[in-house]
Amino acid sequence: MPKKDARPKKDSPFAQVARRLSKNNVAMAGLAIILLLSLAAILAPIIMPYDYTAMDMRNMYAKPSLEHLFGADDLGRDIFSRLLYGSRASLSMGILSTLLSTAAGIAIGSVVGYYGGTVDNVIMRLLDIIQAIPGMLLAIAISAALGSGFLNTILALSIGGVPMTVRLLRGSIMSLRNLEYIEAAEKINCSKLRIMLFHILPNSLAPLIVSVTMGIGNTILAAASLSYIGLGIQPPTPEWGAMLSAGKAVISKYPHLCIFPGLCIMIVVLAFNMLGDGLRDAMDPKLKS
Repeated sequence: MPKKDARPKKDSPFAQVARRLSKNNVAMAGLAIILLLSLAAILAPIIMPYDYTAMDMRNMYAKPSLEHLFGADDLGRDIFSRLLYGSRASLSMGILSTLLSTAAGIAIGSVVGYYGGTVDNVIMRLLDIIQAIPGMLLAIAISAALGSGFLNTILALSIGGVPMTVRLLRGSIMSLRNLEYIEAAEKINCSKLRIMLFHILPNSLAPLIVSVTMGIGNTILAAASLSYIGLGIQPPTPEWGAMLSAGKAVISKYPHLCIFPGLCIMIVVLAFNMLGDGLRDAMDPKLKS
């Protein structure tokens, strides 16, 4: 009878990260908030108590009550229902913009990090020009040129995030490209595309995952800022930044018009930052046992 291997099985890197992350109460709280908000956004048409477009002039500027939990706006529309439906636009813009900029950054960063030389110098100098413009100012300029709307806002927000992703991935790849297993892959005539996709990228994505998680919160805040100044999603579609802007003129008399949209923005940004901090700690090699 062959002896059974008594050595304990070693957890995969993903399992190790998940175990460390699960022990971080702050990160778990952030994840729970994100999942709850995402579920609310998906089920918004079902769970919102009123039609977000329904106007009731008898309840103009109504204060929070059992009938309207968060009160009503200047047209008598239920703020709670509009916040629920508006979470779809706010979360979608933050997530899609971050994913788009990350995808573009991965494509460009892989090329400049692996090839280096002239390709690296030319592309990085072009990105330096983009990065020299403040991110919010660049988003405003692009949004003003393309016009308002959901897709245009996503494009405007994603362009400014590309240089940071490229720099992050480029640094990781340059630290890996001269390692022995990369040289071995080159010796057996693996194509450059295969080396980048199967040997370099999987070992360079850890810092990107943290960057994406924390970047979503920042992008949601930027999307709300664009809507606040009239360059994001336009009425009648509700969006948290636009709702905040609509209530600023009467904030002294009816503060609930600004308080609740502002709280929604604050909570979701805080939740993504909490989760991002937890992921950074869980993926830190110094914390491995």
